Amino acid sequence: MDTERAVVHAAGAALAAACPVLREGAEPDAIAGITPAFVASPTSTDEAAALLRAAAAHGLAVVPRGAGTGLGWGTPPASCDLVVDTSLMDRVLEHAAGDLVARMQAGVSIGKAGSVLAAAGQQLALDAPADATVGGVVATGTAGPRRFRYGAPRDLLIGITVVRADGVVAHSGGKVVKNVAGYDLGKLFAGSQGTLGLITEATFRLHPLPALTAWVTGDFGPSDLAGAASAVASAAGSALAPSAVELDWSGGSPRGPRVLRVGVMLEGSRAGVPERARQMAELLASVGARPTTALSEGPFRWWETVPEAGSPSMVVRVTFWVRRLGEVLGALAAAGASAGVRPAIGGSAGAGLLYARLDPDTESDAAAGFVRGLRDSLDDSGSEGSGPRGSVVLLAAPPPVMAAAGAYGHYGAVPGGALMRAIKDQFDPGHRMFPGRLTGGS
Repeated sequence: MDTERAVVHAAGAALAAACPVLREGAEPDAIAGITPAFVASPTSTDEAAALLRAAAAHGLAVVPRGAGTGLGWGTPPASCDLVVDTSLMDRVLEHAAGDLVARMQAGVSIGKAGSVLAAAGQQLALDAPADATVGGVVATGTAGPRRFRYGAPRDLLIGITVVRADGVVAHSGGKVVKNVAGYDLGKLFAGSQGTLGLITEATFRLHPLPALTAWVTGDFGPSDLAGAASAVASAAGSALAPSAVELDWSGGSPRGPRVLRVGVMLEGSRAGVPERARQMAELLASVGARPTTALSEGPFRWWETVPEAGSPSMVVRVTFWVRRLGEVLGALAAAGASAGVRPAIGGSAGAGLLYARLDPDTESDAAAGFVRGLRDSLDDSGSEGSGPRGSVVLLAAPPPVMAAAGAYGHYGAVPGGALMRAIKDQFDPGHRMFPGRLTGGS
């Protein structure tokens, strides 16, 4: 016991020498019931590098943390000795408005970034909660409805600075949109969920703020899955340049009313958007929808309902080939009927992404049965010839459900699973960055 205390004391002293803002972990810092020994808040890349060198020297398990929204997603950490909190790395370092480029520290919130950029009539076109951090959004790959037009974080990144598990700093990309050198590192860390290293800075390509936004929605009968899928395909393939093509299929009790709605976002000039919206309404009506147009930011804000760590909500993320949307909706309905649940389903259907949300009071066996049934339906080779027809991830759930169904199902069935493990071995050979986040103890 004395030896253990001495080791902890030595590690704490080394961490404090590297990063002055260090404290002991407390219950609010716990991740899936694991309370870290230490929480450190570096203010720069240099401090973060020194901190991770000290952590490596003492073999500490490290978990990066931004706003904490995504900490509870997927498989919980197997251990956590040190949480690296990026909240003090909150500066917009450069904003080259003329080049439509901004470089910022990882702890900058999406709300703060939006305010700074809006002053120049520009935006970082990622829909995310205002308190989410830039680093967290990149690490989790979070994007909302406008991913259809602008892409996910990996598509807007033009430069990134990261600190490896051993404390070595790596830079990739540049500060101009045409600079393509080093893009791969940014794409590699986008969606890595803290398993490869710590993101400390990110440089993004920006877009002008639109003068006007319109949502055109079309309602279908609650079982008209083919009609909704046809509407999504028609809108996504139209020449009207939508920024988002969304689907919302409300849940609720098995006997209650249900609404199936497709929503299309159009952005642009005050002169052009109303006419494009009129044409989009005609397009949706031509495939059987009852269309409505609203010149506003619109009703599709499902990305704000994705649960934070510790939430009892259950969320399943399904990604798929867009042309398979009708089959995916059928599989969701069948899995729900088999398990006796009716999830609320919504997301960027035009970009091949849906979320299924179950009520928090859903019984564990039913929730796990829904996930397993959905995987059984979608886990086969599509005609496009590049993997499963649908990928099903249990993004958030109480521990009993996560244990029964698993975040990713069978790890070997994950597309690129072996490659993911090999990359993890290269970047973090000791598997100390968010250990256990990848199935199999990685």
